[in-house]
Amino acid sequence: MQKELVIDVQGRPDTGKNEARRLRRQGMIPAVVYGGDRDPVHITVDTRAVVTILQSAAGSNTLLTLRLDQQEDRRRMVMIREVQRDPVAGRPIHADFVRIDMTAELTVKVPIHLVGTAIGVKAEGGVIDLVHREVEVACLPTDIPGSLDFDITELHVGQHIEAGQVPLPENVRLITDPGQVLAVLALPRAEVEAEAAPAAAAVEGEAAAAPGEPEVIKKGKEAPEAEGSAEKPKGKGDQKGKGDQKGR
Repeated sequence: MQKELVIDVQGRPDTGKNEARRLRRQGMIPAVVYGGDRDPVHITVDTRAVVTILQSAAGSNTLLTLRLDQQEDRRRMVMIREVQRDPVAGRPIHADFVRIDMTAELTVKVPIHLVGTAIGVKAEGGVIDLVHREVEVACLPTDIPGSLDFDITELHVGQHIEAGQVPLPENVRLITDPGQVLAVLALPRAEVEAEAAPAAAAVEGEAAAAPGEPEVIKKGKEAPEAEGSAEKPKGKGDQKGKGDQKGR
């Protein structure tokens, strides 16, 4: 089980935007605690404490105790459910904590840690492409793993890892679809394109060597007449001949 982590927080009677800005200038952020069939409680928490938790090995899966106004009878076991960040600076600006029942199973996302160097990378020139970096599991709060290790030593080019192949600790069950692909070992894209280029060139060469199609005369286009077959245009001589014929 994780070592108990206690963080002191203060109640927050005011919930407006101006109050939130004032808190952030003081190094604090507004937060809310909810869950456990109890009403939500608005609090303020030290920004550095939230950052420290998120950067720890367990990250947002860290179990911690919030002590409200330094009163021992107002301690609650919680986990971070969501953190809102400043879109520019990236620092936390609001946090949501959910109350935890230590006797009830909960669903969490756990990161996948690839162990070793794959033979497909070392001897076959492949690279690992991570499709998903975490899986969803269900367990008691005390059984939440910090990460799930998967040995990729025997992985070859063209093979992949599925969620159902990842070993799970005792009392931890997989929620993610077992067939979901987590990582693929493939050749670099540039190398694949280089191998495909000769085949494409061969196809183009065959097309160029093929005989051209005969020219098709478009419908309605007249064929040229044979030499001498055209009717002789009527000239003045023809008109004169007609006159002589009448005179006769």
